[in-house]
Amino acid sequence: MKRKTFFTLIIMAFVLSFFVTPVGYWGKVWLMRLFASPPEIIAVEDREKISGYDWKLKDANWDYFNFNKSEGKVLFIHFWASWNTPSAAELKGIQELYNTYSDRVDFYIITNEEREPVEEFMAKNKYIFPVTYRIVGADSPFKIPEIQGTYIIDKNGTIVVNSKETHDWNNATVTELLNSLINKP
Repeated sequence: MKRKTFFTLIIMAFVLSFFVTPVGYWGKVWLMRLFASPPEIIAVEDREKISGYDWKLKDANWDYFNFNKSEGKVLFIHFWASWNTPSAAELKGIQELYNTYSDRVDFYIITNEEREPVEEFMAKNKYIFPVTYRIVGADSPFKIPEIQGTYIIDKNGTIVVNSKETHDWNNATVTELLNSLINKP
């Protein structure tokens, strides 16, 4: 076999591995993390308030609670699905952000999946942030994204970040924003 043919086959096998093996899944997650940028912060004059805090959800124990317990607090709300690769790419940064801010920011990492695949995904990836389960069809105080999306909301209920893209959530832009929102009266 010629050397050129050999290298061509190796490159083809590598590219193919991204489509048909678990290496491809983790490769895609890694590439998404590598190229993720900070989210865009909404200009002050363009910010909107949420419609309220009355929203019924379920916690990790499958117990119902109301979102109104977070009124007056800084909120980080992320919608995700364990089967969605872009969602998986964001969760490592969200876990790091949660580790730093969990005592000062209310985190809602929300899915509409059943518990079993979510718990398996969480254990496999060693994530410890609390998972919130959305009740499909329940009224919410803002637009629910189809699969993934993230909101950062200030203490007054104003949406500061509204993103549907894959981002790096543990970076200077987000930490500076959260610090300013936490310290704002």
